[in-house]
Amino acid sequence: MFTMVNGLQNYSEQAIQAARYIGQGFVVTLDHMNRLPMTIQYPYEKLIPSERFRGRIHFEFDKCIACEVCVRVCPINLPVVDWKLRKNKRKKQLKSYSIDFGVCIFCGNCVEYCPTNCLSMTEEYELSIYDRHELNYDQIALGRLPISVIEDSAIHTIPSLTHLAKG
Repeated sequence: MFTMVNGLQNYSEQAIQAARYIGQGFVVTLDHMNRLPMTIQYPYEKLIPSERFRGRIHFEFDKCIACEVCVRVCPINLPVVDWKLRKNKRKKQLKSYSIDFGVCIFCGNCVEYCPTNCLSMTEEYELSIYDRHELNYDQIALGRLPISVIEDSAIHTIPSLTHLAKG
């Protein structure tokens, strides 16, 4: 008889605990019903990246002195700098520069430590392609400036998600 009463008591405690969990879930659901949707219709609406966003790297060929600081500070030794020595001036001349964005971790060390500021981060984040070998950008592709999200008239820009949550 005692075991039956004890089993019934355990069952009622478990039922009460389950009802609490269901009630907590219901409170969360009710809380979310009062919020506005945060969905962005991606191809037609885009968020404006923050000013410190680390997107694709922009390279200015004329400013580069081929010092290879970017290669030394890169955690994976990614930038490929090809240069030749001009013996009459005892100065390096840059022949080519390339970065493989399929391997790049976008840490920004190369941009931060560049002594001539020939590298900079852009707000371009759409680097999706079908062939990963096309992510190997040479100095011509790196020198191309991306179209700013703000300047693109075909796209409705949204300042930030925090602005939507408050509205």
